[in-house]
Amino acid sequence: MSYLAKIYLIGAGLASMAFGSALAQEASLSVSIKDHRFSPAEIHAPANTPIVLTVKNLDPTPEEFESKPLRVEKVIAGGAATAIRIRPLGPGKYRFFGDYHEDTAEGFLIVE
Repeated sequence: MSYLAKIYLIGAGLASMAFGSALAQEASLSVSIKDHRFSPAEIHAPANTPIVLTVKNLDPTPEEFESKPLRVEKVIAGGAATAIRIRPLGPGKYRFFGDYHEDTAEGFLIVE
């Protein structure tokens, strides 16, 4: 094996390790919408960690997942699910709601 091939393989291995390490540091959370309510209504995540939030709409009608502090606005079709990426956050309580049924569809992301 040539010297350049060895350098390439070492570099690829290091990049793979760094990428795998970054993925391992994501927090995966899930919340469902049923009868225009979030379940669970309160979810927890570690501070300063990227979050992947899966939102499942178990109702037959669409709902818009929205949060001004999280900077998210996403329509989810009835019976569908979507993954929402959220930037690393500092400790706090972040409100989210269903824009089409804000009177009942409300929840909080607690970052600790």
